[in-house]
Amino acid sequence: MCAASSGHRERAIQSSSSTASPSSWSLYRKVIPLWAARGFRALAFDLPGLGFADRPADFDYTFGGLGRWAAAAVDALGLERFHLVVHDAGGPVGFEMVATMPARIRSLTLLNTVVDLESVPFAMEFYARFATGEHWPALPPRRATRELLYRVGIGNRSATPPEEVDVYRELILREDNGRAYLHLMRNLDSTRKQGADYSAVVNTQKVPYPVQVIWAADDRTLPLRKHGWKAREATGLDTIQTLPGKHYFQEDMAPEIAATVAGFVASA
Repeated sequence: MCAASSGHRERAIQSSSSTASPSSWSLYRKVIPLWAARGFRALAFDLPGLGFADRPADFDYTFGGLGRWAAAAVDALGLERFHLVVHDAGGPVGFEMVATMPARIRSLTLLNTVVDLESVPFAMEFYARFATGEHWPALPPRRATRELLYRVGIGNRSATPPEEVDVYRELILREDNGRAYLHLMRNLDSTRKQGADYSAVVNTQKVPYPVQVIWAADDRTLPLRKHGWKAREATGLDTIQTLPGKHYFQEDMAPEIAATVAGFVASA
């Protein structure tokens, strides 16, 4: 998650986790300095089980459990009111958190995320339904994983060198071989059965904070024509903003994302 402020005003917080391959706060390593240069304070932290965070076996790896953890985290950080930016699987986590503290949200920005849990990307369904026991299908070798991430995630390969792309794979595996993420995906159906209705926290006609949607137009993981339009429908917005790029467009569209979010935050 990430937060930014100008003066004494808390300005943004973003959830950094992903479905195609779990990522970390480092996905925003290029965006945060650009916000800081605009006078914002930006904070980023990994959710339990993802990125560099601890992976306790007894943690509640559901969207609700992660949402409660995120709420406790912003309390611990002393963020009274803040702007929230969510991406991918960080969307449901952020929505769960927002539901517990709507009055503290100054604005909400959706970046290529999942609003409707009845329609999730193939990768989430695959790991939720077909991985068994404590095992999940082995990741391809490093070079193959790198090529896959370039193809689905980064439009401009020159923006992110191979050694940085390889970090994505390492952060999936870590010491638990990705089991925490696997548990989260397996809990997807239980979240559905609880009747999670995220439209209640994103619909501009129902919430006390402004909402915007920014989508990478060439995202193959969460395609614009399916998931982007679902986000537009859920938010009740007439239009959503699109930027060139693929799923991890924070890698090669950082200036554009930083400027778009900063402009929205400044007017909220």
